Amino acid sequence: MTRELDCRGLVCPAPVMQVRDLLAQEKPPAIAVLVDNEPARENVSRFLIHQGYQAASERLGSDFRVTGIAGDGACPVMSEAEISAVAGDAPKKILVMVASDRLGHGDDTLGAGLLLNFLKTLKEMGPELWRLVFVNGGVKLTAQGAATVPILQKLAEGGVSILVCGTCLDHFQLLDKKEVGETTNMLDIVTSLQVADRVINL
Repeated sequence: MTRELDCRGLVCPAPVMQVRDLLAQEKPPAIAVLVDNEPARENVSRFLIHQGYQAASERLGSDFRVTGIAGDGACPVMSEAEISAVAGDAPKKILVMVASDRLGHGDDTLGAGLLLNFLKTLKEMGPELWRLVFVNGGVKLTAQGAATVPILQKLAEGGVSILVCGTCLDHFQLLDKKEVGETTNMLDIVTSLQVADRVINL
């Protein structure tokens, strides 16, 4: 039997939290979630996958229907980092929160150049650099045409997790222009802050 949730009209992360609350009470073999925006569609799909469901979505007019089918319960293949974490020898997790498309205040041109150099230098942190979170004006750095995109893509290829605020992308009309990172919601961001060993705010 498919459990249905109507999350239309809800702002992220509310749709994800509704799905989370449902799964905390029961584990239905199939679930269908109605949402009315792209960030919610992507966030709910990703959450279901993390919960062991096979997720798919379809457009219904201006809405989306996200469906999840429970997996067979098989143990997922673990990455080397996950195995190290279980073994207790994982490196510290450093999270960098980027809330602007420039570094500091005073001269905007200087600030943009400083932030570009900062992101280029982040690789020197090595395996301790765990996640970059982009919110507010910082999401512009992940969008088409930004000089920072190739730098961020290289970091992502090296295993750095990059999360981009979906509400912020929507506000700046950049949802379809994002070129790097996963669209995320405030629940994921708060959880990331909780899990990180150290947070650097820009």
